[in-house]
Amino acid sequence: MKVLITGGAGFIGSHLAERHLERGDEVYIIDDLSTGSMDNVEHLKGNHKFTYYIDTIRNRQLTAELIDICDIIYHLAAAVGVRLIVESPVNTIETNIQGTDVVLSLAAKKRKRVLVASTSEVYGKRDQVPFHEDDDLIMGPTSKGRWSYACSKAIDEFMAIAYWKEKLVPTVIARLFNTVGPRQTGRYGMVIPSFVRQALSGQDLTVYGDGSQTRCFTHVSDVVGALMGLAENFEAVGEVYNIGSNHEISILQLAERIRELTQSNSRIVFVPYEDAYEEGFEDMMRRVPDTTKIHHLIGYAPKCTLDEILTSVIEYQRQKMVSEGALPVFPHTSVLVAN
Repeated sequence: MKVLITGGAGFIGSHLAERHLERGDEVYIIDDLSTGSMDNVEHLKGNHKFTYYIDTIRNRQLTAELIDICDIIYHLAAAVGVRLIVESPVNTIETNIQGTDVVLSLAAKKRKRVLVASTSEVYGKRDQVPFHEDDDLIMGPTSKGRWSYACSKAIDEFMAIAYWKEKLVPTVIARLFNTVGPRQTGRYGMVIPSFVRQALSGQDLTVYGDGSQTRCFTHVSDVVGALMGLAENFEAVGEVYNIGSNHEISILQLAERIRELTQSNSRIVFVPYEDAYEEGFEDMMRRVPDTTKIHHLIGYAPKCTLDEILTSVIEYQRQKMVSEGALPVFPHTSVLVAN
């Protein structure tokens, strides 16, 4: 099998490429490195079944060639991270909508199968959990740039389903809920790698708001398995599926647990949203997915516990900080895991 991964040098894309190569598939990736990094796929370059292109998917000629030779397209390329979205709403909208339009229009010519990665952000300001795929979406006002990401990804979903219904392009949509693991960066506001680096370096752990907002975190290995299961199951075509965990934890509790696992003396400090992002910033207070639908289809059930997720990130970030000279060569190597 030949697969194309847009955004393949990103956090999730690199793990997906790795898993397909381990299975013996041919993997092609394209990434403009706006948020991805070649460091994420450096270890794959020696594999003769791995081919990468540093370019934008809006290069129609190149993207068309790659889609033509591949059996499945994973469309992961997108503007990601709350900070990037707030700071660059124009880029967010253009990257997400125009990029998806290019991929779907080119896939339509050969009716290639496309998995479009979406996000729990599309549920917007819903406060009734768990979120089900058929729930109404409640967006904030257009004057708040924070909602541009959610709206652009919702349009991506509308386009993907429309291409299936009107042009018979076999599409499936995966709504991801807070995927975490090695290679994820805190550069654009991802909370766990940010907390871990702060804890390891002895800096204050910065909790936005009062920390009562809750999230459900899923290890990237569980997410990659779910993406592959959906992409290869024809019964998934034309449908939307949540991918996530049902283990809910507040951001304050998360900060406390990371401090415990890293044995850090860092303080936990609270930062108002308007100081971190923009005046009037609105956050989703809870994000809990209903995963009944994907469980019934492919038997999906996340295997990694929260402590296992945090431990994997702590070890990755510790090694990375040592290589960067941000930690001594012989730091404390133990990670406290207690009941």
